[in-house]
Amino acid sequence: MYHTATEMENKNQVDRIELPENVSADYNSSFLSMKGPKGELRKKIPATGLKIGVEGASILIESSKGNKRSRKAIGSLKAHIRNYIKGVTEGHLYRMKICSGHFPMSVAVAGNEFVVKNFFGEKYPRKIKICPEVKVKIDGQEVVIESVNKEAASQFAASVETMTRRNNFDRRVFMDGIYITSKDGKEIR
Repeated sequence: MYHTATEMENKNQVDRIELPENVSADYNSSFLSMKGPKGELRKKIPATGLKIGVEGASILIESSKGNKRSRKAIGSLKAHIRNYIKGVTEGHLYRMKICSGHFPMSVAVAGNEFVVKNFFGEKYPRKIKICPEVKVKIDGQEVVIESVNKEAASQFAASVETMTRRNNFDRRVFMDGIYITSKDGKEIR
């Protein structure tokens, strides 16, 4: 049982995330929006029992409970906010490699669609829609995916890799496909 105001304040957990000089943030009605040199990002923050506020050049996250569940929620939210900050300052970059061993595969961006033609000699092209937040560039045998939103970039890269996956084929022999080689700066082996 807490008896004084300082003991009550110690129960509340408050974390602060400092924003870089060139980033501004705003929080209202469960939406966090950030602006930076690479662009703007607006995300809905789920109601997890946390209080969020923007104070000057920092974001405050407060929990009235000091239990393990609220500490986990604060840690997750801080990781998401750090990804938002990285997105609006540097951007998120995914690289993919086009591997065509059996049939010459052609990959193109047509409007807002990513098109793979002649995959394993297929007659009809495989297509996937490109999210408006994502920029896709094809450079020889490499596909470069850029976005301010990490979730959008990673989901598009995963969708392209899944689109060109061949089930029930030995991957050591049939290596055709488009594979992720770099996830936001981390090399994949």
